[in-house]
Amino acid sequence: MFDRIGRIADETPFVVEWFVKNGIRVWSTQEGEQRFDSHTDKLTNYIRFWQADGESEKTSIRTRTSLGQMVEDGHYKGGSAPYGYELVKSGRINKRKHECYDLAINETEAVVVQLIYKKYVNEGYGTQRISTYLNNLGYTNRKGKNWHPASIRGILCNLTYTGVLRSGESRSEVLEHLKVIDMEMFEAADKIRNARSHNAAETRTMPLNTKGQSLLAGNIFCGHCGSRMTLTTSGKYYARKDGGKTVTYRIRYVHYGKTRKQTECNGQTGYTMKVLDGMIDTIIKKLFTKMKNIPKGEAIGIGFQAKMAERQALLSQTRSEYMKAQKELETLKQEVVKAIHGESHFTSELLSELIAAAAEKSTKLQAVYDAAQIEYDNAETLLSTLKAKYTDIVSWADMYDTAPIEAKKMIVSQLIERVDVFSDYKLHIKFTIDIEQFNIGLEDIGFDLAS
Repeated sequence: MFDRIGRIADETPFVVEWFVKNGIRVWSTQEGEQRFDSHTDKLTNYIRFWQADGESEKTSIRTRTSLGQMVEDGHYKGGSAPYGYELVKSGRINKRKHECYDLAINETEAVVVQLIYKKYVNEGYGTQRISTYLNNLGYTNRKGKNWHPASIRGILCNLTYTGVLRSGESRSEVLEHLKVIDMEMFEAADKIRNARSHNAAETRTMPLNTKGQSLLAGNIFCGHCGSRMTLTTSGKYYARKDGGKTVTYRIRYVHYGKTRKQTECNGQTGYTMKVLDGMIDTIIKKLFTKMKNIPKGEAIGIGFQAKMAERQALLSQTRSEYMKAQKELETLKQEVVKAIHGESHFTSELLSELIAAAAEKSTKLQAVYDAAQIEYDNAETLLSTLKAKYTDIVSWADMYDTAPIEAKKMIVSQLIERVDVFSDYKLHIKFTIDIEQFNIGLEDIGFDLAS
């Protein structure tokens, strides 16, 4: 039919008319020849395309709704199975009398998916490094070809591996028989991916990769000017008695802008990696030791009480500010009555401006107050979050000493948001967790800590 020629209803009639004007006759097996002999023909054709576009939109809506309902009911919407799954007959028949298929885990492929997430989240591998890693081990994709970074990215973005089917905005419940990875692992991968994106270049504290032996990468800054420090390696050759040469490498965190005389800074130009990493390693080990020595119930209980006290204080403050703004607004409204009786010192124009400003202020403060109230009421979520954080820290503590450098790098990036280093290796460390909420005292380590 003619409406299949183009997908834009406003333009397609003119495209068809252009063909006709250039001596090309346009036919449809269903509607005959498209003609433009009169003004009525043009109008009729335009209306026909407009109607067809409306029907097409209705069909699209019905299709989206139908697919959304399928996934909400826990059924696969169709198409080829994602890597890690296979199609199995469901026993259901669709309107066209065709048998429908559902997903089932392909155990062989699922192992590869779990390996991809483990390397990405736990060891900080990038998609290029993961694809090379899999190819070197002899793993191939479903077509028997080498893995490509784009395929790895697709797997890391696919919510299906958590057991949740998706179609547009529609989601299914968690289907345990389709779960390849936990939601926590998927969310961790998503967080890393966002932190490594180009849009986060200025604020990034997550290492872009975990190659090399440095413990800090991406989250170390000059304490004097705030510029990001970069890692550099230089080598020096020494002659041996046997006539050969020995090379000694020096690895440092360097202020790139200062070395190129692009930035004014009164701090050191660089810091030896081995010294700085040793200091961070000591801090991490002491934190883990103290954390493991605190009973779980005590640590979480102290953290919960401290956080709830903070939320209570914030709630009281925002409520006080909101009530004060409301009182000011009511006072101004009462002044309007005085103005009507000629008893006010304010003009009606000034009162109108003052009331509008007070109303806007009151509305904004009410939103802040409501948000603080919701946060205070959501105590269960806070408790669950603290338990999850405690579990994470203890699990990291158990594996840190024996973990490879890639895993250590990721653990440090999860614990430390940024390290500001000053002259003579004085440190200011900002943790991603609130150290005090778990009653972890690190005052004795001799460094400036923040949380």
